[in-house]
Amino acid sequence: MTEQFGKTLRFLRNKRNISQKDFGKIFGVAESTISMYERNERKPDFELLTKFADYFEVTTDYLLGRDINKLLENKAEKEEAEFQAFVNDPSLQKWYKELPKSEEEDLQKLRSIWEMIKNDVNS
Repeated sequence: MTEQFGKTLRFLRNKRNISQKDFGKIFGVAESTISMYERNERKPDFELLTKFADYFEVTTDYLLGRDINKLLENKAEKEEAEFQAFVNDPSLQKWYKELPKSEEEDLQKLRSIWEMIKNDVNS
């Protein structure tokens, strides 16, 4: 777990104006254990982490400091970089230049061939 977990847990607990002692009672955990979680000296198991997330109505990723929007953004950036590397491949540039000049019927055939290849790979 990340160091962000303790900060996030403390923030959410304080936001609800709950003491460490009362928070611990809710989950059957000692006040000292909650304190250690918040100082990142100890980590809850997955079951307790899930209960914390449910209690605060957040995701476990949020509790762990994993910003889901950033993850999706990074994935999109990676996909774009891969696409640009593919598009800028010199061996394919001639083909790309000819493609827009193709007849619609030829483009349909190309799409059909591509679908057959995709379906064959996914089988």
